[in-house]
Amino acid sequence: MYILGGGVLKEDFIVRHTKMIVLIVILLFFYISNRYACTIKIREIDRLQTQLKDVKLEALSISAKLTENTRPSQVEELVKRQGLDLKKATIPPYKLRK
Repeated sequence: MYILGGGVLKEDFIVRHTKMIVLIVILLFFYISNRYACTIKIREIDRLQTQLKDVKLEALSISAKLTENTRPSQVEELVKRQGLDLKKATIPPYKLRK
């Protein structure tokens, strides 16, 4: 009954250190809220890192397909399939000088 009735709050020690106790409680609330915010940000960072890995793998796959499709043999095969009347250049290119 002494603690639940509030008698402990009338103690000399509690009355003398009320400001310090209030400061400690406020700092405790800030600590808890900061930890919660950090936990949320860490989860977001983990989610974004996994998303970044997926996007990098997709970009690598697309780059490999593009490299494969731009090979001269693949281009010649595509030209034949399309029925275009294009031929390979027999004369090498030359540079124009000023």
